[in-house]
Amino acid sequence: MPLLSHTPDNVSIKPRNREYAIAQCLGKDWFDDHAFKTAWFNSMSILFPLGEKFFIDSVRHYAKRIEDPKLQEEIRGFCGQEGYHRREHQRYNETLCAARGYDLALMEGRLQKNLDRAYKFLSARQRLAGTAAVEHITAIMAESELADENPMIQNVDPTMKQLWDWHAAEEMEHKAVAFDVYRAIGGTEKMRKGAMRRVTVFLMLDVLRNVIHMLRCDGKLWNLRLWAEGVKFLFGKDGILRRVGPAYKDYFREGFHPWDRDTRHLLQHWNETDVAPQAAA
Repeated sequence: MPLLSHTPDNVSIKPRNREYAIAQCLGKDWFDDHAFKTAWFNSMSILFPLGEKFFIDSVRHYAKRIEDPKLQEEIRGFCGQEGYHRREHQRYNETLCAARGYDLALMEGRLQKNLDRAYKFLSARQRLAGTAAVEHITAIMAESELADENPMIQNVDPTMKQLWDWHAAEEMEHKAVAFDVYRAIGGTEKMRKGAMRRVTVFLMLDVLRNVIHMLRCDGKLWNLRLWAEGVKFLFGKDGILRRVGPAYKDYFREGFHPWDRDTRHLLQHWNETDVAPQAAA
């Protein structure tokens, strides 16, 4: 039986049932006391519940075709982790929008229309290619978050940081699952790279539209200084998107695999220092 999984044997894809007390944090600018930085991360959270359902569906579609028991187990772990992320971010999003007057139905509705078009016009294999691409983006963002201290990040609410670090660690653990399933069912390099180009455009547009909605509701949409600081936060010398640029480009290398970037030391450090409580089953 061929070995289809290329996740290292000492990486455990273990769903952790976490609940974080974040309600008080979400009513304020919890990220560096900065409206743009906070809105950027809150905007990403809005995408997770519907997005992660899409990812789970894309991988599960091919689960019965996978004969490698290791990869089968990793698929179960992937779905479990993404399921808990989906639940926790739905609670996050509902609490956030209730506290700050954002229109969750509007933001989710726009994303749902995009996903509906993906189900209508893309094949199951193309949807899986898109899932593998987004999983790489989240994995390299997670790698940057859990790596050395970023000078662009100075003052983040500790509870919010615990939530995002938990999500980041699990994204790194399962970063190759969708990719390995895609490769196992005969996905091509051309489709894989094309999917990354498409999802990058749609992801950036979705996040930006949500940021605009949030800043408009906050009365800060036309604050040019705030936008200039936001651009620096994203693309400046130590900007969070600029930092992941080389890792993003690596996806277009022929023969690339997510575990070519060995992040086990980051996972080990997170596991050794993580103190967030687990919720009761």
